[in-house]
Amino acid sequence: MSKASQEARKQLDRIVALGYPDVADMSEAGFRALARPLLETLDQTDLGENILLVPTHELVSPESLISRTSINRMAGFTTMPPRDVASFLPQDGFEPPEGPFYIVVEPHTGTAYVNREPDVARKLIDSDERMPLTLEEGLAIATQHTDWLVKKNGFNLLGSRSSDGRFPSIWMSQTAPRLGSVWPTSRHTWLGNAYCLARRGVSLFR
Repeated sequence: MSKASQEARKQLDRIVALGYPDVADMSEAGFRALARPLLETLDQTDLGENILLVPTHELVSPESLISRTSINRMAGFTTMPPRDVASFLPQDGFEPPEGPFYIVVEPHTGTAYVNREPDVARKLIDSDERMPLTLEEGLAIATQHTDWLVKKNGFNLLGSRSSDGRFPSIWMSQTAPRLGSVWPTSRHTWLGNAYCLARRGVSLFR
């Protein structure tokens, strides 16, 4: 079993424990079965431990997930209505690979892009040959790596956008993870612009 497979299985255990099968309206066994093809592929391909296991929004709706994150028993929250959260969709070029689960390779909260307007940060991320994270991927960070929010920074998720032009963001508020949004010209000292190096589905080399 590869290191990547071990890490993905650990992350799967965590989201199962947090009730993701209930969000997906599935049994635990059925939920785990959907991840099995990807996990078996990872057994043969070692991408390292710095990965995120991400369920797509068709499997679990993002608006139901922020409350399942927590730091020191303080549950995550949002003040946005569910329809606003649901409006943040992956932009062209950043759609998830096929399948109910996929892997993000080398995710980062975007420390190098703190206090940058999203439109400016997007150009910098592109020039650095990185890929901005989507809402689903940012929620995966807040779920699997809550310490990153505390020790590093909050982050914008420029891979997703709503029809009115806003980008989703996750940061610490009232000692808990908060899901909010920013406009393209907004800049905040506590917000980076999160990115990864690649996304991989069951067909890891496609």
